[in-house]
Amino acid sequence: MAHGHSHGAATQQGPFPLPGVSNIIAVGSGKGGVGKTTIAVNLAVALAKMGYKTGLLDADIYGPNVPLMMATNSQPRVLGENRIEPLQNFGVKIISVGFLNPGDKPLVWRGPMLHQIIRQFLQQVVWGELDYLVVDLPPGTGDVVISLFQTVPLTGAVVVSTPSDVSLQDGRKAIEMFRTGRVDVLGIVENMSHFLCPHCQQEIDIFSKGGVARTAKEFDVPFLGSIELDPDIRKGGDSGKPAVLEGETSPHAKSLYEFTKQVIMRVAEVKANAPGDVIKVQ
Repeated sequence: MAHGHSHGAATQQGPFPLPGVSNIIAVGSGKGGVGKTTIAVNLAVALAKMGYKTGLLDADIYGPNVPLMMATNSQPRVLGENRIEPLQNFGVKIISVGFLNPGDKPLVWRGPMLHQIIRQFLQQVVWGELDYLVVDLPPGTGDVVISLFQTVPLTGAVVVSTPSDVSLQDGRKAIEMFRTGRVDVLGIVENMSHFLCPHCQQEIDIFSKGGVARTAKEFDVPFLGSIELDPDIRKGGDSGKPAVLEGETSPHAKSLYEFTKQVIMRVAEVKANAPGDVIKVQ
């Protein structure tokens, strides 16, 4: 971090871009239980499968499920100068709070400590060149999210919601939170939407699909698509084989790839509309 101190960078508190990382996409939700990590993991793996250099940062300190879903459980190597080398699987570079805390003991983190750890993760991990860094946020609108805003400039955020009314209320909170932090909302994705009956292939609406699209319209944020309620998507997560590994033609992965393409398009759009004085870090 020696460079740049001449113009008062030492006193400045960020956010500072990560050298070599083109886009940072946060995946958030207003509450837990909406399958946010499943979306983050499949987004990262789909991007990698589509040929993008991709990283995944699991900042969900309350339930770091990324190690399980990404089938990675070794400890990252610490290189010289306190640099951390991310683990890698499915073509994605991965770092998780879960790596720091093996086992099932829930961590009780305090605000300042959290801020420290988010900073460390972003600034000490050797990400190298990345097209996309996907960040899995903890649910809700707490400290970690704010630390993240203050540490690096986010390209945009994806909000995950389910069609049930309660979740939508929370999805709205998440949209407001990103807006308050002046983060572009790339859009909102409806997870666990309709259910495809395995026997008759009929679409069954368990939670009344479509509520998320309405909320998106109401808040003037793009709707990024519906991911069906599919036992195979969940099983893929539990067994450390994300559904998108099956490829774009797999019925269990199709909607996830469509969603990923929407995200890519939205990132391009946000960047095209960015004010000209944004310094592009090469």
